[in-house]
Amino acid sequence: MLRSVGALVVDGLAMFEFGVVCEVFGIDRTDDGVPAFDFRVVAPTAGAAIQSGIPGVEIRAPYGLDALADVDLVAVPATVIRDEYDPAVLDAIRAAHARGATIVSVCSGVFVLAAAGILDGRTVTTHWRHADELARRYPNLVVDPDVLFVDEGDIVTSAGTAAGIDACLHIVRRELGGTVATAIARRMVVPPQRDGGQRQYIPQPVPECSDDSLRLVLEWVQGTLADDHTVDSLAARALMSPRTFARRFAAETGTTPMRWLAGQRVMHAQVLLEDSDLDVEEVARECGFGSAALLRHHFRRAVGVAPADYRASFRSRVA
Repeated sequence: MLRSVGALVVDGLAMFEFGVVCEVFGIDRTDDGVPAFDFRVVAPTAGAAIQSGIPGVEIRAPYGLDALADVDLVAVPATVIRDEYDPAVLDAIRAAHARGATIVSVCSGVFVLAAAGILDGRTVTTHWRHADELARRYPNLVVDPDVLFVDEGDIVTSAGTAAGIDACLHIVRRELGGTVATAIARRMVVPPQRDGGQRQYIPQPVPECSDDSLRLVLEWVQGTLADDHTVDSLAARALMSPRTFARRFAAETGTTPMRWLAGQRVMHAQVLLEDSDLDVEEVARECGFGSAALLRHHFRRAVGVAPADYRASFRSRVA
């Protein structure tokens, strides 16, 4: 069970990536049903000033490295890539890994993990701009630059910037279930899940639409996924011709109406598989697929596994 998190910060810290870790794990959201995390910001020396990558901006971490001795998760945000890192920091990461803590890196934080020697032989990711350098420095790693994050069980590495949100929410989902992850995501106003790993599939969230007619239609569809929607029926609701509707939809969202609709239905199916006792046939009807066979087809194509396997892995299991 994920109860305690240590955010390990070093000089050259990237503030956004650090903020991602704080946003997911460091804010009290017990009013939303999210368990309270014992969240610790940890530096090589407690109270010492840590210089960020922004000139003139620094933070002071209240905890030293000894605070990582018993946390469940060690998070290493992005930092300046260096030839060498503080040996004491690397020792603390090795010790946490050896005792079974989960380790997550955000963006260039993976270089710190690699320097600690805990990634040998593993598949990892980082920001696409750093992928070649990571592979050159550590040729015993398999660097995948095309995914948002890679989950290797005890170690999770994520790509640049906002992909850290995906990785952190994935860890919450994996350890505490979809309900908790969705509650945090809702407060952060981000998609609750953009799956990453060996295969990368990204469900389409509700797009930001400059066209008010389209935006209202998309919001309405999300509440009526079980209904039989067609391009013609959606166009009629938007007071457009089908051709105009399809053209504007593609311009605003980058996809077709039916492809977007299938993605929304798959996302709704994920929630029902996680949080309800409905069987697969009932889930299919609730999502608008009509039959379990059609649900399985779209679900496997989007997520990479069958609905039953997804339920076995991600069903909400908060005690």
